[in-house]
Amino acid sequence: MTTSATHADRLLDAVQQGVAIYDLGRRLTIGMPQSPNHPPFWLTMPRRHGDMVRADGGSAANDLLVMGTHVGTHIDALAHVSQDGRLHGGADAVAAGTGGRFEELGVHTIAPMVRRGVLLDIPAVLGQERCPAGYEITAADLEAAVARQNTPVGPGDVVLIRSGWGQLFDHEDRTRYGGKDSGVPGVGAEGAQWLADREVHAAGADTIAFECLPPGKGHSTLPAHRILLVEHGIYIIETMALEELARDQVHQFTFVLAPLPLYGATGSPVRPLAVVGRA
Repeated sequence: MTTSATHADRLLDAVQQGVAIYDLGRRLTIGMPQSPNHPPFWLTMPRRHGDMVRADGGSAANDLLVMGTHVGTHIDALAHVSQDGRLHGGADAVAAGTGGRFEELGVHTIAPMVRRGVLLDIPAVLGQERCPAGYEITAADLEAAVARQNTPVGPGDVVLIRSGWGQLFDHEDRTRYGGKDSGVPGVGAEGAQWLADREVHAAGADTIAFECLPPGKGHSTLPAHRILLVEHGIYIIETMALEELARDQVHQFTFVLAPLPLYGATGSPVRPLAVVGRA
């Protein structure tokens, strides 16, 4: 073993022993809950072991993957939402998407993130297991979470907002998480402006749409998307797994995320991580 390899192994051992890593991404499975507005996840195996066998007895299997870019845990690029025909920065939304891709605001323009992360645990503030269906998380709720946890939010942070609705992701009734009839808790316009005023880099949540979906109204209006993506250039991360962070009361961490470099796409599946030092 070379000296450089030895040093690398020692560094890796030190990192692994010194930190705990929380996986904030959902497992991608056929039939998992998702927004009805996007193509569902599908995975098939066109070549199986034994279909073709090499002379030495070896064989390989491979997969075909089909899915929307806003399915499972994912990040919204700034090209995802327009308002009155304009994208973030004022670009014409139709012209910007000419050719079926967004060169300027596509997901390939999102730099990998290694930033301070903050979890704001709203059910803990409310004294409930999870926020009620259709509950709007207000600026006062966000302020109360900051005060309770002593975790101020500042410029460049990634803020993850737990509603507790993620507890329903694996529910036997796959419609519960989507909340078409019941509604889904989330941030409203006031809460989104609170985040924008603090100049956060990105905001995430444990629901399919990040923001509050009133009962029976679905995705009819999305003011938080307008405020964050269009008006302030703040990325949105959806369908996150936040229960383990809340269980362990981990409210501050190093947040790590890298989108797939899908040139010109409006979003990307991601597997975000929260990294914390061991006590």
